[in-house]
Amino acid sequence: MTGEGGTLPGADDDSEDRIVCHVDMDCFYASCERLREPELRGEPVVVGMGYESGEPHGAVATASYEARAYGVGSAQPISQALDALPRKARALDDPDLDPDDAGHYRPVDLDYYREVAAEAKAILHECADRVREVSVDEAYLDVTDRTAWTVVDGRPLAEGYARHVKERIAREVGVPASVGVAPTMSAAKVASDHDKPDGLVVVKPGEIREFFEALPVEAVHGVGPVTARELGEMGITTAGDLAAANPTAIRERFGERGRTLYDRAHGNDDREVTPTGRPKSLSRESAFTEATADAGKQRETVAGLAADVAERAEGKGALYRTIGIKAVTPPYDVNTRERSLPGPVADADLVREVALDLLAEFAGEPIRKLGVRVSNLQFGAAEQARLDGWNGGDDASANAPDRDADRSATDGQSSLLDFDP
Repeated sequence: MTGEGGTLPGADDDSEDRIVCHVDMDCFYASCERLREPELRGEPVVVGMGYESGEPHGAVATASYEARAYGVGSAQPISQALDALPRKARALDDPDLDPDDAGHYRPVDLDYYREVAAEAKAILHECADRVREVSVDEAYLDVTDRTAWTVVDGRPLAEGYARHVKERIAREVGVPASVGVAPTMSAAKVASDHDKPDGLVVVKPGEIREFFEALPVEAVHGVGPVTARELGEMGITTAGDLAAANPTAIRERFGERGRTLYDRAHGNDDREVTPTGRPKSLSRESAFTEATADAGKQRETVAGLAADVAERAEGKGALYRTIGIKAVTPPYDVNTRERSLPGPVADADLVREVALDLLAEFAGEPIRKLGVRVSNLQFGAAEQARLDGWNGGDDASANAPDRDADRSATDGQSSLLDFDP
């Protein structure tokens, strides 16, 4: 297995069968809170809105699996969640409550979640040539050209590659992810949901129908609660029932969508993994084995990341108006600095100079991870641009004073309440 998303040994680049991975970061908001507060690991954690001031109004955005065991679930009113699982702080002060049957409640911090998601998404883009980001914590990858269905020592190479993706996210970002691998997008989605949390399920070509057979019909991608209820009225309760149903009857009841659901129950799904749009930023990050205050190591790392990011931007034909760095200090404090330029550029030397200048703000501080990012991208320019007279020195600071602290950005897309499974 090679690093940075390289091709596994023996991968057949000419394989006719697509290999799609669906990556879903488990209980993502709760996982992010545990990343920030390691003492929450193994504890019931509820993330939501509306109870920060103590008022029991609002909704649960996500609940850890420990909290779900008490009946707390996504989109549930906060008042119901608090009835099922009291706050830990309250339980410690109330003799009628057992602290062992209480949970930790945290407000939604979407900027922080996006920052963590951006780290994971950067890994996904390194591990696949085509990535479709579905939400802040979910994406499809087409890895057909990176691995193969070829079986070695009883396992397909695609399984090893998916494990490589999972392990990179766990090691470099610190959050768990479930991955489903299959020849189609819909089957990969079902596979990633099948063994949560931190699961890895592979459905090989020719096995989708068998894999679906005993699953509840809701497992078929596109079947929601209303459709499941209507299918139940037709005696269809499993994916196998749907596959065995009369396709004409399904189409008459649900129109063309019925035919799509019928096809997916059979494993037929010809959709390709297509990006949702051009990236809003390009970044690279690197973690130290241990936090270090060694200025030489820090500068060397930033210089290398800056060169890599500039090369990626050049390869995509992108100009950028903002250059930034990220410095993660113990235990997990994410600090970002950015500098806006007077106009769009494509200049590797400038990226390095600005990144190193921004790094100087952290002189003497131990750092566990560093990153460099270019953003405010423009594509399709006739030729690369360089700003005459902008040299990144002291005069540059006067020309570009926008050095905002602790600002975050991500290529991911989400609404305020991304209820994650």
